[in-house]
Amino acid sequence: MSYKKKECILSLLRIGLGWIFLWGFIDKLFGLGFATKAEDAWLLGGSPTFGFLNFGTKGPFMELYKSLAGNAVVDWLFMLGLLLIGLALILGVGVKIAGYSGALMMLLMYTAGFILPEHNPILDEHIIYALLLILFTFSNSTYYLSLGKWWNKTNLVKKYKFLE
Repeated sequence: MSYKKKECILSLLRIGLGWIFLWGFIDKLFGLGFATKAEDAWLLGGSPTFGFLNFGTKGPFMELYKSLAGNAVVDWLFMLGLLLIGLALILGVGVKIAGYSGALMMLLMYTAGFILPEHNPILDEHIIYALLLILFTFSNSTYYLSLGKWWNKTNLVKKYKFLE
């Protein structure tokens, strides 16, 4: 398989994972009835973190995460993370920051549901997503199907490489 084909496949993975983050934001913002009921929408005063952190956490960090449930700062950080990581991955701009911050978010979500008996206690989708996010920071996937070529040529990114 040629280098260009591999980067195009990575680009599709980047866009797909970006959509997963962006969709989480949209569903929690509007309460579209998929993971978030309409009455729990963030726009209607619901907390995007309360349900999971209060009822879905298990394992050695359960009490720590429960103490954060419904906290406005945590809600804002979570929602901004979903939105900005999703947009960065879809557009192919700021993928290094999105990759590392998204991997951190996945690690935190993994430890919140740590050692669930109904799931694999060692490896789940959060770890796979985190690895993909880190992979995007090292790949040239932003040069395909994105604004990455343009973005990386801007003076801002030339001056501050971490913005790639």
